[in-house]
Amino acid sequence: MLRRPSLPSPPPTAHGRRGEESAGAARRLLRVALLHALATVTAVSRTPDRVLRRLMPGMAAAGTVIPLWAPSWAVSEFPLHVALVQAVTAVTAVRRGALVHPSGRVGAAVLLGASVVVTSAWRNCRRTDTTFEEVLTSTLGAGCQPELPPMPSRESRAQWRQLWLPRLSERKCYLRHENLSYGDNGIRNHLDVWHRDDLAPGAGAPVLIQIHGSAWMKGSKRGQGYPLLAHMAARGWVCVAINYSLAPTARWPAHIHDVKRAIAWVKRSIAAYGGDPGCVALTGGSAGGHLTALAALTPNEPTFQPGFEGEDTSVVAAVPVYGVYDLLDRAGDSPPEQEVFLRRIVIGASKEEAYQTWHDGSPLSWINSAAPPFLVIHGGNDTWTNPEQARAFSAALARVSRNPVAYAELPGAQHMFDLLPTVRAAATVAAIDRFLTWVVHRRTAAHSSAAAGYATAIE
Repeated sequence: MLRRPSLPSPPPTAHGRRGEESAGAARRLLRVALLHALATVTAVSRTPDRVLRRLMPGMAAAGTVIPLWAPSWAVSEFPLHVALVQAVTAVTAVRRGALVHPSGRVGAAVLLGASVVVTSAWRNCRRTDTTFEEVLTSTLGAGCQPELPPMPSRESRAQWRQLWLPRLSERKCYLRHENLSYGDNGIRNHLDVWHRDDLAPGAGAPVLIQIHGSAWMKGSKRGQGYPLLAHMAARGWVCVAINYSLAPTARWPAHIHDVKRAIAWVKRSIAAYGGDPGCVALTGGSAGGHLTALAALTPNEPTFQPGFEGEDTSVVAAVPVYGVYDLLDRAGDSPPEQEVFLRRIVIGASKEEAYQTWHDGSPLSWINSAAPPFLVIHGGNDTWTNPEQARAFSAALARVSRNPVAYAELPGAQHMFDLLPTVRAAATVAAIDRFLTWVVHRRTAAHSSAAAGYATAIE
């Protein structure tokens, strides 16, 4: 049977090519819009994280943490960058005819909704300074305002150039002494000293110790806390960034032993670098926030100072940021995988096997009336360490402490929101400066008053 020869297909017309291009643009717009919608939802709500944690309980839930945290952090800290990407995506798709097709119109609507959420994220960033202002005023009192350095304006906090291209060069500007040893555990017992180049030895500047985070098992003195360290060094402080032993090679409580050992070194040695050993404050984020709170609440506690029980480890203030405050999770407000992680990786024993270790490792177990002033900071959208625990810890400490306890919960902020010098991070740095300056001024005034009283008494 003879087959009719097939005729060659006619070349596509210009109209056909435009149709294929517009259909492809519509499909791409819809895909991109759905990704942006997911990212923006995670930036303003912890619901997606909670849903996935219910579906994957225990350590399996840890597999959702970073995939959801990353887009949430990007949108919440860089909303203008995300808005620019959305605008370019929409304009490009429209120019290619995406709105001709139903999928393109749906994609455009979804992208518009995502842009509204991004606008909300930007408003949250801009509200950070107001949040801190309210917290500091309500906790420290309106009368303390003249003692505080003025809050920088929105424009000076983050210049537009820095807003779009954050500077990452702070370390080389203020690092003066690197890898000084404070113990016998090699690199894990090293610290760096930051200060201005015009600070003379014996200047008696206040000191801030930065304790890095990363789940007690990773991280180092490099890469964390740079915006704060640079700001405080520029303001005349001596800043010390420390390493400490990490799990699972070193089980808890080796971490707090090293932190205490570093504080003792600072007390003994920091005068030679221009610091005042009698005016030492602590700060740190995540695991560093936990260690900051625990160290501040347990000055000179022999349990955490094996072999150097007689060393002074007291501090004048603590600023824990997105920390963990109860390893035992007595209120049930910790992420569901935390207990398994602590048991397997950090402590190496269950609550039942080592209850006292878990108890003593919880800052909540050590709240007392003599605690130094605290400024506790947490992100309202933190999916790694829940803000409910920070809120409860701050309230419990405030009920018993003779010193101020300020709690600032930042709307829309994720874990590690201060990693880069963003608008929110800059406002946080300014607030920490205000709080620590208030502590130093109050301490100076108290010493002056005591000296005056003594002089009067001996006349």
